[in-house]
This record gives sequence, structure tokens and C-alpha cells, in this order.
Amino acid sequence: MSQLTTAEWMDIADVFMQTCHFPNCVGAIDGKHIRVLKPIRSGSRFYNYKKYFSVVLLAVSDANYCFRYIDVGAYGSSSDSVFAHSLFGRLLSSNSLELPAPQILPGTTYPAMPYVFVADEAFALGGNMMRPFSSRGLTTERRVFNYRLTRARRVVECAFGIIANKWRFLQSPNPFKIDTAIKAVKAACVLHNFVRQRDGFNFEDTLSHTLGPTQFTVVRGTAHGAHVRDHFARYFMSPEGERPWQMEAIEI
Repeated sequence: MSQLTTAEWMDIADVFMQTCHFPNCVGAIDGKHIRVLKPIRSGSRFYNYKKYFSVVLLAVSDANYCFRYIDVGAYGSSSDSVFAHSLFGRLLSSNSLELPAPQILPGTTYPAMPYVFVADEAFALGGNMMRPFSSRGLTTERRVFNYRLTRARRVVECAFGIIANKWRFLQSPNPFKIDTAIKAVKAACVLHNFVRQRDGFNFEDTLSHTLGPTQFTVVRGTAHGAHVRDHFARYFMSPEGERPWQMEAIEI
């Protein structure tokens, strides 16, 4: 998976806007545990909080359920370093992803907003990383933001569901040695992209899979990230950014 160009990031953002109604979004990120047999003399490094041995698959998906970045092989016991030590995490923190320059949101004239990735509560809030507001004391504005973010973030869960249900070895303890298991997972991700691009993207997605969720130690978010998130939240409640179905969705 080659590093994306600025133009390719913008193409991804266009699809997120068309299908998920989340502007300036260039990817959804999440991590899953891939089961492995206990490696010889590995101690507890691969033993995770779900009480089985695993390596972590960290992935960034576009809105067509294709993986754009993956990182495979972190110990299942890891919690506070998987994202920061991944290639993607290092590129993001060093501003080396060639993301497009900040751009105003549709229908507005100010301010220019950064392009962002959407994630769940396991990831730290940042200028290019959006996570939900805490569930305590949610206002209507924040509930709408959380719902809109969840709709965009769901694509990576669907991507995991599709790959796990097509390549079933991902749902049971991997019988290979660790190095071979990591290569097999990487190969499955590449084949997943190939099949999606060959067969087109009009297919029934799924959230049903047995890949275990990861639990990261959350790092405190940045003030800039909070400012960006607040602006998105206000935009989703404005005439330019609201959608007619969002209020009904959060009242369910």
C-alpha cells in the first residue's frame, strides 16, 4: 500500500462526503486483535485483555471499505504504544502524510478546517484526529456530532467484517509462526482491496465478525483538536451542515 498523494486524499474525502456526509474526512481508523497460537518463549507479550494470544491489526479505511494503511504485528498486550509506534501514527504526528491543506466546510466561508481521520474513544483527540465527545452530560449538539462521526467511522468496522468473513482464518487462532501469521494478515488485506476494486463497491456490508476490539491507553487530547471538534459540532447543527435525519436518529 503506497503512501497516498494529496490528490488521492481529496478523492477519498469526496466519497466520505457523498456517502457518510462528513466533510474533510480522509479515513476511519481502528484496531483489532488477530488470534495466534502462543509463540514459544514469548511470555505474556502476546496475551491480551480478552484472555487470548494475539497480534494487533491497525487499519485506516476509506469510505469504499478499502484499507489505505495497515500496521500488523504489535503485541496483543500493548495498550499505550500501538498507534504512536505504527508507521501511520509516526507519519501523522510528523505531518508527513501529504494531507490536503485546510479547506472551508461546504456552504461556509470561514474558517478553513483541517482534513481529519475519525476514530473511537481509544484514540487521542488531535487536529487531524476526531473522536466522540464523552458520553457524560451530552448536549444535543454533541450528540449529533457523535452520531455523524459514528456513521463515518462505521466504514472501518464494515471493512473488518468483510475481510474476516471472506478469509476465515482471521476468525480462529492462526496456526502459523508469528512472522508467517503477520505476512498472512498483510496478504489478506491486500487481497481484500483487490477484490473490492475488481468487483466494485455495490455490495452488502457487514458488522458481524469475531475480531476482538483493541483497548489503548488514551492520551490526553490537544486544545487544537478540541477546537476543531467543536467547530465540526457547530457546523453539523447549522443550516449548511445539518441533515434532516440526524435529529430523529439521536432520539431513537
